[in-house]
Amino acid sequence: MNHSASDIKSEAAFYRKKFLLSIIIPSVMVLFMWLVKITETLFEADLTSLGIYPLEAKGLPGIILSPFIHENFRHLLNNTLPLFMLSIALFFFYSEIALKVLSWTWVLTGLLVWVGGREAWHIGASGLVYGLASFLFFSGIIRRYYRLVALSLLIVFLYGEMVWGIFPGVYQNVSWESHMLGFVSGIILAIWYRKEGPQEPEVEWSSEPEEMEIINEDESQSSIQE
Repeated sequence: MNHSASDIKSEAAFYRKKFLLSIIIPSVMVLFMWLVKITETLFEADLTSLGIYPLEAKGLPGIILSPFIHENFRHLLNNTLPLFMLSIALFFFYSEIALKVLSWTWVLTGLLVWVGGREAWHIGASGLVYGLASFLFFSGIIRRYYRLVALSLLIVFLYGEMVWGIFPGVYQNVSWESHMLGFVSGIILAIWYRKEGPQEPEVEWSSEPEEMEIINEDESQSSIQE
């Protein structure tokens, strides 16, 4: 099918607008994370108590608040880029369900950490990062849509080494529980939402070429007989 210059221009404008819209929520999240850390530093405050403390009431607010709390700027920087990039990919490729997936990844990961984490304060957005990476990878594989499978392979290429973070003892003073349970949350949501959002397009086969071939063949035979 031939595309006119206007069609190509309109399609490019559509994807450009979609990309810009996909940046909004990730940008707000990252900006708020940095504002919290800067404010904490300026006022010499310690907001660790806003994290998740498993199986205690004082740790419940952390289910929502912990991704905004980081130990230091290095911790924050390590989470900023992957969270930003993975969130953009989510909102660009899964725009119909992106907000639901992000919200449930956030809450489900936090809730699982509150239930199954060790007795310590769990802070940072790494659980959310692992949840999004896991969802994007497994969702593409489950849907078998070539564009999403390509995204899955890209996730493996860029963030494949993250898998070591789900094992205890690999990194010191790191909440491997958040990593592992975020990873599990991504798998659960990839399965749960497998029938929502982008799907592999169905190919409709037309019988016209076959009919034309038969007609041409008949015409060829008649011309030979003459």
